[in-house]
Amino acid sequence: MYGVILAALGLNLAVGAWIFQSSAVAAEKENPYASMKLFSYALERVRKDYVDGQKLTYQDLVYGALKGMLNTLDPHSEFMDPEKFKELQDGTQGAYGGVGLIVQLEDSQLTVVAPITNTPGYKAGIRTGDRIVKIDGTTTLNMSTDEAVRLLHGEPGTTVKITVFHPANEETQDYALTRALIPVNMVTDINAGTDFTLADNKIGYVRLTQFGDKTSDNLELAIKKLKKQGMQALILDLRWNPGGLLEQAVDVCAKFLPKGQLVVTTEGRDAAENKRRYAMGHDELEDLPLVVLVNLSSASASEIVAGCLQDLKRAIILGETTFGKGSVQSILPMEDGSALRLTTAKYFTPSHKVIHKVGITPDVVVALTPKEEEALRIQRTPGGVESLPKNERQRVLSYGDPQFERAVDLLKGIRLFTERAPAPEKRVAKGEKVAAAR
Repeated sequence: MYGVILAALGLNLAVGAWIFQSSAVAAEKENPYASMKLFSYALERVRKDYVDGQKLTYQDLVYGALKGMLNTLDPHSEFMDPEKFKELQDGTQGAYGGVGLIVQLEDSQLTVVAPITNTPGYKAGIRTGDRIVKIDGTTTLNMSTDEAVRLLHGEPGTTVKITVFHPANEETQDYALTRALIPVNMVTDINAGTDFTLADNKIGYVRLTQFGDKTSDNLELAIKKLKKQGMQALILDLRWNPGGLLEQAVDVCAKFLPKGQLVVTTEGRDAAENKRRYAMGHDELEDLPLVVLVNLSSASASEIVAGCLQDLKRAIILGETTFGKGSVQSILPMEDGSALRLTTAKYFTPSHKVIHKVGITPDVVVALTPKEEEALRIQRTPGGVESLPKNERQRVLSYGDPQFERAVDLLKGIRLFTERAPAPEKRVAKGEKVAAAR
């Protein structure tokens, strides 16, 4: 008996010690002073012992630490230095200072997707497929797209020197380009312009490239132009739209919904993030048929629009499953001009459908081949086709748009069915039957 009692006491002491130690470790992890002491110690050791520490400033080290900290949270949270924060602000305001070259990485090489018409890059003769080898003397090999864009952007009137390799003739050429104010059309027609001419089938087409400050207003102007021409149905293209401002997504949805309709719900740790956002406008199309085009590059605000209109059966969603970014990033400016982009909430469709890491599954699935997708991106980029050599233009233009064509067929079928369907019988209130019969 004594042995059992002693064993029980020993076990009790051991468990108590383990709990105490675990609590102490947990408390240490939550102690801000101890953690800041550790950070300060590491900061000073780097300054003192790093081989090139004399080239570093405290700001360099703190900015690097903040970038690392935010990057460990999720793919969409980040620390933005003052320069990058300004670029973000410019990107949502419809204009930026730059040379007008849309670039991306292809096989670790910075490649021109397309120059924007009448911009410095376009006027200099830089064309789709050209490779930017150097920017201001810095090699672009393995340079990130964000870093390249940062170097190409700048105040209008300033100069940037770039070295370009032309695969067409295998020549390398140096350019000194004077940056200009580059307008960003976030609402375009099928020709990447802003004419919004209605086709003979009376089906309108509007593409949203991004959700910026003026997207909703520009969409309304586009719809008005098309309605004046007798539009009977609309295709809203959200393909390759990475998103943007949450409130703009709500305003875009409101163009196709009755006032007071729930659009999206956001939920976060802070009670202030728990909001239900409603449509504040009215249906600009007056119940005309609507098809929304999406693909894997449709993300964030694009998915809010597609998910909402699908949930409420206001539109047919056609294309491929979307990216699946169902989180809200808040921009938190800092005192020195930098900012935190921090994930603070997740959003849900009106029926509380989860989008994050799932995406929006189209009502009608129509996939594109890689070659079709590449050709369409060039066709839909301002100046994209014009920038190609003549022999390449015909090849790119030979590709159709199966998703757009299927959308047109769907809308034609809906219109045909509507025209042939019998008119709904008019309801007559009780007591008015005789008067109505007369």
